[in-house]
Amino acid sequence: MSSGEATCVVDCGNMLGEGALWCPRDQVLWWIDIVSVQLWRFEPVSGRTDHWPLPKRPGSFALRKDGGLLFAFQKGFATLDAPGAEFNWRDVAGLDFGDERFNDGKVDRMGRFWAGTLDRSVSNAIGRLFRLDPDFRVTTMDRGFTVSNGIGWSPDDRVMYFTDTPSRHIYCYDFDAVAGEISNRRVFAEVAPGNGGPDGMTVDAQGYVWSAQFDRWCIHRYAPDGSLDRSIRLPVQRPTTCMFGGPDLATLYVASARFDLPADAHLTQPQAGGVFALDPGVRGLPESRFGA
Repeated sequence: MSSGEATCVVDCGNMLGEGALWCPRDQVLWWIDIVSVQLWRFEPVSGRTDHWPLPKRPGSFALRKDGGLLFAFQKGFATLDAPGAEFNWRDVAGLDFGDERFNDGKVDRMGRFWAGTLDRSVSNAIGRLFRLDPDFRVTTMDRGFTVSNGIGWSPDDRVMYFTDTPSRHIYCYDFDAVAGEISNRRVFAEVAPGNGGPDGMTVDAQGYVWSAQFDRWCIHRYAPDGSLDRSIRLPVQRPTTCMFGGPDLATLYVASARFDLPADAHLTQPQAGGVFALDPGVRGLPESRFGA
């Protein structure tokens, strides 16, 4: 794998691969295919790939502190001890969904899960940002989004990032890590007009933000001041999310989608829907686990 050049490591043909998460304990990459309703796992050392059906369409998921996974399905939460086991559906008060459903989510360093919602018609700014505490209490933290997407935090925990794809904005907030509170929402970065926009994201050890640019064939890296540091071209049109992994968190994994692509996509991007890896020249930060 050469620096900056993306290589397909799992040619899985996902319809909508999303939510990539690296597990340092097991040295595996997890992700979901939202449209095909599946959970996926890749072991880079052995090259083994496994996948399992899910009972409902997922929006996002997270690793849990004591093992297993937390899922945000379209309208609620569930935990899973291991792939193939029975889901434990959680009765969470305060979720009054109408035309919205859960989308992307991420765990902060205090073990709280943050997840946003989207408008099913992708036309109205009815989406909200929720915080789920380890005791499964949920709090609405902000609102006014159309398609909530990538979430992340600065290395010093003073800034939280949050993406709304149709507006072409990555926002940032002042973040109180102890209290789990956000304030002073502002635009961190805005991408140029056109199809698609910013999707899933992660933050590297230098505090730079990596954002998958859906429908734009690339990933952007933004400096902490919001300026565009670089853009990396990809062999697929619809990257959805990116995540640092590997033993030293020096590999950037990128999931992608192939739904609704042009009829000749099998010729121009035959590995669309696959998972890609590249050496970005920087290291990432370990993802946090849900639970106190």
